[in-house]
Amino acid sequence: MTDNPAPTGCFTEDDLVAGPTFKGVTTGLAWGDNLMFSLVTFEPDGFVPEHHHPHEQAGICLEGEFELVVEGRPRIIKPGQMYLIPGNTPHAARGLAAPAKTLDVFSPPREDYKPSS
Repeated sequence: MTDNPAPTGCFTEDDLVAGPTFKGVTTGLAWGDNLMFSLVTFEPDGFVPEHHHPHEQAGICLEGEFELVVEGRPRIIKPGQMYLIPGNTPHAARGLAAPAKTLDVFSPPREDYKPSS
């Protein structure tokens, strides 16, 4: 991942802007005016603590499996499964026994995730 401004047009994972990290979790970002992609990679037992934000969040699991807890209800997310988390809804996620990758989409873009200039 790069620390350059967000890519536009066609790009690969290597072109993404490094985003926030958590214990065993990395993110790569791209954004436009109204939405943000966040490619999230979980190592085994990686963890994103419970939080909430005003942004709508949707996603699709690309590889592996991870646990997503929304409003206290856990669910194992597998490749091809999608999820939608309304704004201001408490949620958390954790990696399981093997690495996993998911693509999150936020609307509007999360300004707190963009690197400071």
